[in-house]
Amino acid sequence: MNRAQVILLFLFFTSSVFSQKIFSVDYESRADVKVFVVDYESRADLLVFKEDYESRAKGNQGRWFFVEYASRADKKIFFVDYESRADLKIFFVDYQSRAGWRNKEKKHLLY
Repeated sequence: MNRAQVILLFLFFTSSVFSQKIFSVDYESRADVKVFVVDYESRADLLVFKEDYESRAKGNQGRWFFVEYASRADKKIFFVDYESRADLKIFFVDYQSRAGWRNKEKKHLLY
């Protein structure tokens, strides 16, 4: 592998590791992460803001862009019906500035 290939591989890997393109799957078995939406912000592991543009959903900061195809997603999630079945509890916020981790121990789930 030459130097240019190594650099391209590194750039591809780092951009996909830190971006937050999300796809919601129909079957639990196809998900990377099982998610439950809580009713109260204080019960969430992550406060999520839905971005309108893919380019704004960078970093593991709770700024998600939902893609239309699983092949374009960095993470595939499944919304569970019961909190006890979830890997991650989220709360959707109305403002970008409010997005972020409340429980940093779960941050690894979206890397």
